[in-house]
Amino acid sequence: MALLDIVTWPAPVLDTPGDPVTEFDERLKQLVNNMFETMYAAPGVGLAAVQVGVAKRLFVMDCSGGKDPEQRLVLINPEVLAIEGNQNGEEGCLSFPGIFTPVERSLRAVVRAQDLNGNEFEVDGMELTARCMLHETDHCDGIVFLDKMSSIKRELVKRKIRKLQKTGKWN
Repeated sequence: MALLDIVTWPAPVLDTPGDPVTEFDERLKQLVNNMFETMYAAPGVGLAAVQVGVAKRLFVMDCSGGKDPEQRLVLINPEVLAIEGNQNGEEGCLSFPGIFTPVERSLRAVVRAQDLNGNEFEVDGMELTARCMLHETDHCDGIVFLDKMSSIKRELVKRKIRKLQKTGKWN
């Protein structure tokens, strides 16, 4: 297994919808294994392929941070089927290191996806699971959490990133 480089915003791959995954082969399994290792090392609870420079519609997630193997999920070609309720909570993103801000998301989300063998399944998640699935599905659609902020908050975050870029503390 190998750690992958996490792409930071404003890399164009983050603003571009990923292509559907059509080949469920050993290369895909290797990518997913590397993505899990990268996510745990970061550390994070979700990581989309576009965040490691692979323009595909897939992500890995584990809301337990590696403590509960049952929480390890791979969602390939995710599609949000239903959302309900609201939650407002602190959100971060591995492509925006050190940036945490309140983001409003749905409290519950039902997502249909494919597993590593191409079989369809659904995940019905609440709270952090819903937040994570929606955040990572957004990545698959070329949407970053900056796009979910108010325009004032977005400008403040962009200004902070520009300062970090000038000092060489942002890749």
